[in-house]
Amino acid sequence: MKTAYIFPGQGAQFVGMGQDLYNLNEETKTLFEQANDILGFRITDIMFSGTDDDLKQTKVTQPAIFLHSVILAKALGDSFQPAMVAGHSLGEFSALVAAGALSFEDGLKLVAKRANAMQKACEAQPSTMAAILGLDDETVEKICAQVEDVVVAANYNCPGQLVISGTIEGVDKACVLLTEAGAKRALKLNVGGAFHSPLMEPAKVELQEAIEETEIKSPICPIVQNVDAKPYTDPAQIKANLIAQLTGAVRWTQTVQQMLADGIEAFVEVGPGNVLQGLVKKVDRSVQTSAAAISE
Repeated sequence: MKTAYIFPGQGAQFVGMGQDLYNLNEETKTLFEQANDILGFRITDIMFSGTDDDLKQTKVTQPAIFLHSVILAKALGDSFQPAMVAGHSLGEFSALVAAGALSFEDGLKLVAKRANAMQKACEAQPSTMAAILGLDDETVEKICAQVEDVVVAANYNCPGQLVISGTIEGVDKACVLLTEAGAKRALKLNVGGAFHSPLMEPAKVELQEAIEETEIKSPICPIVQNVDAKPYTDPAQIKANLIAQLTGAVRWTQTVQQMLADGIEAFVEVGPGNVLQGLVKKVDRSVQTSAAAISE
């Protein structure tokens, strides 16, 4: 069966995540301890027994989800046989490490740098995101384009669910117009800022240099990347798409559609939570989905 492995992004975290992986064997424990050294703080303490608020800080959340996903993928051993991989936003970095394009160490360093750069961009310009439910993508895009403040379509999660991102004024105005246009709900999200919008430009500039200096190899299978939902194996193109990702949209609906068109029959979510399995089912109810699990 042609299987795609998919990796979640921010929002999937929970206190206690990764504890079972840490205790699994010496190899997984070593990776977690290596991560503590690289990051310069004991992220494992926050993951296993911190508070929700501790875990919700972008600089903690992103490396935490990355570690859970990547170490789980490594623990799958020979059963990890992807025909394709993809990740939602941050999950793209996890997918690249799991598919052998990025080393564990380089991936973690980039994710930590990305999280800090995004946090800084959020603090520099108060901004937000909102989930728009029950409208088609085109209507949402059209209405966002009419608003004078910065507001753009940021996450194409599944048909009828699109997240918009921008300045607080821009998102507020768009929410009113979208509700008037027939959206079932326009729900402001509890996030630090306007991810995947032009307001992330300072973070993109900061991250670009780090990505350019990092070695990326050809992955063991194609990775369908967020910015245009197309499969890539060429390291130079993968880099360019990673750089564009911070200010570009996450085209998840289109990513799933692309994978289905390429003959994928099953999706395995690798990491905390089951958000992506739900989104895949909204694109195609008949496709098989599951969470990655380690056979004892």
